[in-house]
Parts: sequence; structure tokens; C-alpha cells
Amino acid sequence: MTDDPSWNQPDLPDGRTCRLVPALTVTEVGGRVRLGLGGFAHGEGDSLQEAADELVCSTLCIVMALRSNGFSAPSGCRPDVETIAFLHELGQIAAAGGDIRARIFA
Repeated sequence: MTDDPSWNQPDLPDGRTCRLVPALTVTEVGGRVRLGLGGFAHGEGDSLQEAADELVCSTLCIVMALRSNGFSAPSGCRPDVETIAFLHELGQIAAAGGDIRARIFA
């Protein structure tokens, strides 16, 4: 578990806890919609749908880069394990031909 407030942990109807999902933020910037995902990806558009599409594309680029290049952190830097695990899960979904959109917006 994490103490980071940028993570949501929704409860399921039967009381079980769902997997962690980075927080989604919605803001308006210059008349455009901006969606942020856990502080590491964002999408912007004239509508919420356009911003969501761009966010998915941006996140997919990060995921595929991590899958192809791996992840390394500088010494003394402690990576956010939950974020890395989330991105790894998205990479598995994408590699299997799935759509990461459902997991991002869970």
C-alpha cells in the first residue's frame, strides 16, 4: 500500500479492495481539457474525449518505452514501486493486444 494521496483505491461492492490506480485529474487550461494520470502522463484536447484519447496515447508511449528499454533509477533515488507495477501491468495488457484504456479509467 502507499501513503501517496495521488493514488485511488476504490472499494468493490463486496468489500474487497481493487488494485491501485493512479489518480486522474481534470483541469481546464486555456479553454481546453487536460487530464493527468498520477503526475506522470497527461492528455489535452478540446473535449474530455480528446483529452482521454491523448492521455491513453501518452501512457502507451511510456509503457512501451519501459517494456523495450527497461527501467533503472539513479543511485539514491527510490522509484515509486506502485507506479512501476501499474505501468508494467499496462505493458502486459498492451503486449497481449488488449486495450489499456479500461485499466487506466478503472
